[in-house]
Amino acid sequence: MDMDLKAGITDSRTIAVDRDSTIGFMGEDCRVYATPSLVRDIEHTCRDLILAHIPEGQDSVGTKVDIAHLSPTLLGMDATITVTVREVDGRRVVLDVSATDTVEPICKGSHERFVVDVAKTAERLRQKAAKASAT
Repeated sequence: MDMDLKAGITDSRTIAVDRDSTIGFMGEDCRVYATPSLVRDIEHTCRDLILAHIPEGQDSVGTKVDIAHLSPTLLGMDATITVTVREVDGRRVVLDVSATDTVEPICKGSHERFVVDVAKTAERLRQKAAKASAT
């Protein structure tokens, strides 16, 4: 696998916090960016950064997320997610992550992903599906 992914590479993405990415269990007045939505957006930002630096036919899968969700982001606000490659160890990639809204920091932490060969992964999943259907 030949990739030009290395420590220090960074990227940012701004997300508009819409209704679908907020919590609703505390009522309309308390709609804020849901932690699962924040994690999903972090994962997508990290994956897109990695994809830009690995060969075609490769992708990455998340294996670990460690974040502190520090403050609420209101429905309708923008959140900017910044990810930076901290370490590349073979296929393992560790990224530092942070997010801010227009008022304050909302998140900090790290995310680990592994670069995988899509065809090999698909074959492994077919084998597992066959085993699962046999039981």
